[in-house]
Amino acid sequence: MKVDVVMPQMGESITEGTIAKWLKKPGDKIERDESILEITTDKIDSEIPSPESGILSEILVEEGETVEVGAVLARIETEGVEGKVETARKEGKPKKEEKKAEPPVQEPEPEEVAAEEEEEEIAISPVARNVAREHGLSKSQLSRIQGTGHGGRITKSDVLQFIENQQVEEAAPVEKKEAPTLRLEIPRMKFTYDPDRVEIIEMSTMRKTIAEHMVYSKHVSPHTYNAAEVDMTRIVHFRERVKGQFEREEQFKLTYTPFILHATVQALKSYPLMNSSVEEHRIIRKEYINLGVAVAIDDGLLVPVIKEADEKNLLGLARASWELAEKARQKKLKPDDVQGGTFTVTNPGVFGNIFGFPIINQPQVGILGVGAVKKRPVVVDDAIAIRSIMYITLSYDHRVIDGALAARFIQTVRENLETYDVDKAL
Repeated sequence: MKVDVVMPQMGESITEGTIAKWLKKPGDKIERDESILEITTDKIDSEIPSPESGILSEILVEEGETVEVGAVLARIETEGVEGKVETARKEGKPKKEEKKAEPPVQEPEPEEVAAEEEEEEIAISPVARNVAREHGLSKSQLSRIQGTGHGGRITKSDVLQFIENQQVEEAAPVEKKEAPTLRLEIPRMKFTYDPDRVEIIEMSTMRKTIAEHMVYSKHVSPHTYNAAEVDMTRIVHFRERVKGQFEREEQFKLTYTPFILHATVQALKSYPLMNSSVEEHRIIRKEYINLGVAVAIDDGLLVPVIKEADEKNLLGLARASWELAEKARQKKLKPDDVQGGTFTVTNPGVFGNIFGFPIINQPQVGILGVGAVKKRPVVVDDAIAIRSIMYITLSYDHRVIDGALAARFIQTVRENLETYDVDKAL
């Protein structure tokens, strides 16, 4: 019996996914729940398990192809496994799934048929095509869209961006021709280089998504920045004293991260406007704290979210951040793990950087950047002393957060860290 491997539903808002990598090839034996391929969406990368044990007999969608949720990606033969291995290896080369024959249409309208044929000439994903039809985009309009998908294919986000740009143009007052129209389109510039001495690297789906989100964030949010110096000496001494016992008991290392997260949560409680988002001309102030923690992986950056972070103590935050970071590196995150964040903390300090000015993770209004902890000579009570110093930075959305509030918030984070009650920490 043949069992279909289908593109799973990875979240309510996710309607398509891209095949990032096949982990098995035709003819390979597969156990139930064994990872068979990696897929990537605009939210997350994830490994997909096999629905049954058997042999991978066919691969129907090649790496780099984007398909809708529910599309058949491959087939697994569950009976007569041993005798069919060689046949599967010979006949299982990746191929595109054939379209089912459409039932004959009675007296079709010539205009509709012509439009259908014209649309097929444009490289566009099925989901993007449906969105284009819903908004009544013509072939000439579709031809103006520069696809960012595999091989220049037009994606859903490309169509939505085009529609947004069109709405901005239509909304611009005709009489005020001198007023520039805000657009997200990046001017295309012609670069010159020696083609024999360069390497052309195609952006991965994750890299393109990150690029799109960062450009969008800079476009909608007027970024402003604050920085503060934190004396981490008490926390450093405490961590040195307990880290060995902590690792033996908890089976993971105690870092500075949970202290920073805990201090940030307490500051967000004091200044709840920092825990907001913007929806057109409304400010949505959250009464819960879902803390995003940026995690660097081999080919990009993910921001898993600690849900209800305000209900966790130091140990709870330490465990939650470690578990999510491990899931991110192993590509085991689920869509819910990266959604719903209300504020984000990112730590360029793990790479030795003393500070950084991160881009806001939309639709949030602030993000805290954490630098490396370094020993420095500082003045304490009019005397020079060696202290463990860390710089923190705050990037905030000036549409919502004014400088005074931002300054008070970051200073509260600093104070929370410098006065941390280490005796009651664990």
